[in-house]
Amino acid sequence: MSSARDEFRVRGGASEPDRLGIGRTAVVVVGFAVVMLVSNSLASAIGNPVVALVAGPVLACAVVRLYIWAGHRIEKRRVAEFPRRGGGLQLVAGVVSGAGLAAVAIGILALFDVYRITGWGSVSGALAVAGAMCAVATAEEVFFRGVVFRLLWGRWGTAVALVVSALVFGLVHLLNPEASVWGAIAIAVEAGLLLGAAYLATGSLWLAIGLHFGWNAATSGIFGTVVSGSEARESLVTAVTTGPDWLSGGSFGPEASIVSVLVCSAATVLLLYLGYRRGALSPRKS
Repeated sequence: MSSARDEFRVRGGASEPDRLGIGRTAVVVVGFAVVMLVSNSLASAIGNPVVALVAGPVLACAVVRLYIWAGHRIEKRRVAEFPRRGGGLQLVAGVVSGAGLAAVAIGILALFDVYRITGWGSVSGALAVAGAMCAVATAEEVFFRGVVFRLLWGRWGTAVALVVSALVFGLVHLLNPEASVWGAIAIAVEAGLLLGAAYLATGSLWLAIGLHFGWNAATSGIFGTVVSGSEARESLVTAVTTGPDWLSGGSFGPEASIVSVLVCSAATVLLLYLGYRRGALSPRKS
């Protein structure tokens, strides 16, 4: 019986670099790295909530359409990462789960008196964050999971794809303001592995995009914390975090907290188990 990974490859979901060719592989990798940077820059520059709520989803849809076009025209494959059937349900489940994980992590920090709400913030600010995060979550998942993870998975198997894509995801965050080595490691473990596992568990990018969006929108737009060291934005509530950096996350935000690492790692284990059940945790094809 073939594994889910083999079935996914047959449907066009995993292109191996040696089959794709170095030239076309480089075009896809570099091209979507640029797409991600441009999309994130445009989304982050929008402050008006109405404009953000329109522009964010529009940018997200444009990135998805470009990814599907590139899969057909450049990689010459059938793109399986954005299935229509069940995609909406996976996206919603991801958003709810991502926000739920953020709520659990913030709740634990509040129990330790590390996180404290100081007042009400701005509904319009929260909406602006949500709009921007639509584009950010989509563009980053398309690049890191849809391109980097998928190509590594198709060539070297699950373990290499999980570890290397997570490390790359963490290392990129060293470019953020207030970045630290520990912050990058925390991002690699709690987010890189989690989102890669979400891709393995479903064979699509919808769940990973939802998780990414739900976490970022909740931590920044609702709970008012710094996300990955970036400048704090207007949020539904205003809050402060205090205490030792290993617990509070310091200037990098709660994502550098050991609490977030443990909470997200528990979810990663569950998703890896689901991926195992569907046969996706396979070694490199001989």
